[in-house]
Amino acid sequence: MNRIFVLKLVERVKHTGGCHCGAVRFEVWNSPDLLVFDCDCSICTKKQNHHFIVPENQFNLLQGLGIINTYTFNTHIGKHTFCSTCGVQSFFTPRSNPDGYGIAPHCLDPGTVRSVTVEKFCGQKYEETMKNHPNIRDLSKPVAETHTVEVGSLHTP
Repeated sequence: MNRIFVLKLVERVKHTGGCHCGAVRFEVWNSPDLLVFDCDCSICTKKQNHHFIVPENQFNLLQGLGIINTYTFNTHIGKHTFCSTCGVQSFFTPRSNPDGYGIAPHCLDPGTVRSVTVEKFCGQKYEETMKNHPNIRDLSKPVAETHTVEVGSLHTP
């Protein structure tokens, strides 16, 4: 049996963004090709919350910690943070990924997003959707700094 090592580079760029008034600023490392969730749970519907998910170690709050307010409800796992001056939620801690952040792509500064793919997420049936989703929980897991290595095997006769 021979082993083949496949090197799969994970392209990431530094996105910067923030709220409307500029009091909250952040940077986040993620692909330039964003997978954005369009959730239909009660709060996301009211806010029209579209977001992509990143691990906690790929997010850095640059300014605004003292001006951020947090709203929680129901399970209190999701932390819906917003600027107390302008009211904009540029990022939050999603219930689906409490070990990461949901980033509002419309709050990113221009110039680093190459493409956006939107995936519907049925938040009205949260438990069922989470059970059946193939990888949403993995999106907030830390990624290797420079690359991901996948190991496979090749069977030769």
